[in-house]
Amino acid sequence: MTRIFFLILTVLTAFGGTVSGQFMKPVTWDVSTQMTDDNHGVVLMKARIDNGWHMYSYDLDPSAGPSPLQVKWDKLEGVELSGSLTSDKKAHAQFDSMFNAELSWWTESVVISQAFTATAPEFAISGTIRYSACNDENCIPPSKETFTLNGKAKIVEKKEAPKAEEPAPAKDETEVAAVADTASVDSLVSAIADAAAADNAGEMSADKLWAPVDFSGSDNTDEGNSTSLIYIFITCFIGGFVALLTPCVWPMIPLTVSFFLKKGKSRAKSVADAFIYGASIIVIYLLLGLLITALFGASSLNALSTSAVCNIIFFLLLVVFAISFFGAFDIKLPSSWANKMDSTAEKTTGLLSIFFMAFTLTLVSFSCTGPIIGTLLVEAASTGDKFGPAIGMFGFSLALAIPFCLFAMFPSWLQSAPRSGGWMNTVKVVLGFIELALSLKFLSVADLAYGWHILDREVFLALWIVIFALLGLYLLGKFNFAHYGPADSSVGTVRFFLAMVSLAFTVYLVPGLWGAPLKGVSAFVPPLFTQDFNLYGNELKEYDDYEEGMRAAKAEGKPVLVDFSGYGCVNCRKMEGAVLDEANVHNMIDNNFVVIKLMVDEKKELPQPMEVTENGKKVTLDTYGDRWSYLQRYKFQANAQPYYVILNNDGELLSGPFSYDENIPKFTKFLEKGIEGYKKQ
Repeated sequence: MTRIFFLILTVLTAFGGTVSGQFMKPVTWDVSTQMTDDNHGVVLMKARIDNGWHMYSYDLDPSAGPSPLQVKWDKLEGVELSGSLTSDKKAHAQFDSMFNAELSWWTESVVISQAFTATAPEFAISGTIRYSACNDENCIPPSKETFTLNGKAKIVEKKEAPKAEEPAPAKDETEVAAVADTASVDSLVSAIADAAAADNAGEMSADKLWAPVDFSGSDNTDEGNSTSLIYIFITCFIGGFVALLTPCVWPMIPLTVSFFLKKGKSRAKSVADAFIYGASIIVIYLLLGLLITALFGASSLNALSTSAVCNIIFFLLLVVFAISFFGAFDIKLPSSWANKMDSTAEKTTGLLSIFFMAFTLTLVSFSCTGPIIGTLLVEAASTGDKFGPAIGMFGFSLALAIPFCLFAMFPSWLQSAPRSGGWMNTVKVVLGFIELALSLKFLSVADLAYGWHILDREVFLALWIVIFALLGLYLLGKFNFAHYGPADSSVGTVRFFLAMVSLAFTVYLVPGLWGAPLKGVSAFVPPLFTQDFNLYGNELKEYDDYEEGMRAAKAEGKPVLVDFSGYGCVNCRKMEGAVLDEANVHNMIDNNFVVIKLMVDEKKELPQPMEVTENGKKVTLDTYGDRWSYLQRYKFQANAQPYYVILNNDGELLSGPFSYDENIPKFTKFLEKGIEGYKKQ
């Protein structure tokens, strides 16, 4: 049994740990041509999109924020394009309140087609695909994929009379002129260095400012986002312990343990049977989590976190679960299932018999555990992680299994365990209030997506204030639900302290009605911009040019906080609202740093395009967004946003990098390290 538990924990660790790689390429392309008849064909651009990522479509409004997919045809020899771009499947469309616009994207894969007509027996096509993609944690800047294609058409080339000799170099001269307009340099660094040398501020070395950063000796603050699975596991583990306290599960513990102790020929055999029983519970619920993942698929689970329809369904489910816990009705599986499983357990022997006993427990206790399991699965699935349901059910079942094993090992503990009684009904009612409060979180997501404005921040908080105030009054015995009998005026110590916590939480929420940030519940309540009145402070002063910001930092004698962001980066907005706008963090940044915010999807064109060599290929930088994206790749070997680093006035690393993580103490530590490092220098 020890080996079994060790194996399960090893699998959990493997799922929970992530390899933090900063350079991401979530979309791969395969471009080809296909002739449909003698002189007509299509260019097929096949995109394969990594799980959890989505690529924005070509019918996106460019002013919405995210960059739409675009194809620039650099060379069309012997062909003429027909019509516009088409795709083999419709893009998913959804209103995004962050950008106040309808956005559309593809997941998994898509084939983009462009029809053409051949005008010569041999043709050549070359172009550039410009695209952008995001997942729940990062966005990549608008990226380019170049392609060159050659083909043949079955048409007869028309013979034309010889034309007078034209200045053949005319075309070449045009190309030469185009090249002359491009800053043909091997590296953008040398171009900037030349510009800096001619500048009065040339004392600042552009070579240093753009020099690649060596992270080997730094305390890398960016640990990757491996916390989501850990959060799911801990939440479901706690949910499992709560399920133990319900009237459907708690009375089963002494009955089951006593059965094993009486049935076993020896103490060791009884303990072994109890461990097998616990392991069977884990296997059953783990299979349930894997089944959820298999039915929906990784991409569908990822879509749940943003799908308005799914969030409405989740809201309704949790309301039904809450009403069930309030005693209006019980959610039960057909009794024939439990009877069938019980009779099967009696007919079989050995390990299989114990497994069916565990299965019987899961069926019999469903009226109490079903709403808890449903809520936990909804929460796990809505995180978008494909392993979420499996990890969640492992945590839940582990909590259920532990008491059966411990009481079998130490049967004397059963005598001191709480007896079954009315307190278990109290647990169910408390869970009902909590599920009712959580349901509003999912309704809020749908409300923001559709722009209904029926659950803005002040309305959401008003409902929560009422819910938790009623919970406090219930725990104090002021009322009870009819199904559970009259209210009990006598209140125990535990109920009193729980009531005090609930009422104190209610008081904590009240200032939020007038715009208090309420950082403790910021992950649940709607954002502050949905509220008519708030107490937000002043905006940070931010430079949008790297060299200009570095000169200002040197003049002010401050370190530099570089923020690689994007107009289409949803998680950048989340970090700004949840972390950078927090009062203490805001003041720390405002008083100690010069902030340089570089938008990697900035569409403003450079005064003069620049040509750089990257990975052995020449790349042309046309916009400021191209330039800042190249800076991030060249200097920091990263291409995902949000991305934060702290530099000294020579462009050397002081702290970071730091990516998407709404942990304020961790971000504060990242800032403090930068301040201390600058003072030492």
